[in-house]
Amino acid sequence: MILRVAFAAAGLLLVGLGVLGIMLPGLPATPFLLLAAYCFARSFPRLHRWLVTHPWLGPYIEGARSGWRVPRKQALQTIAVLWISMGISAWLIDRWWVRGLLLSIAAGVTIFLERRSRPAPPPQER
Repeated sequence: MILRVAFAAAGLLLVGLGVLGIMLPGLPATPFLLLAAYCFARSFPRLHRWLVTHPWLGPYIEGARSGWRVPRKQALQTIAVLWISMGISAWLIDRWWVRGLLLSIAAGVTIFLERRSRPAPPPQER
């Protein structure tokens, strides 16, 4: 019972972080929501059902499960805005380690979007 409550509490915390991730740039929503779904599945199936069928949060989980793809044009626009904003931020900040962190985050998001923006491979013939 204690383990179930711990998983449920962690799930609620992760849902909160996921909602913040929807609103705050740079904080990913989908990983937090996927972890919350896992925690709820291990603790209370009713909470899991609520999360995956939620009109705002459910599509993040379903998209990740189905291997969603970002349209190429949208990915390129996002990458351009990301590098412009991170570049300006890095230029304005005096601390070298913060600059490195910002540019590392930008590089990681760029790699992620590049991988997600490619078309899905054609189905294998049998």
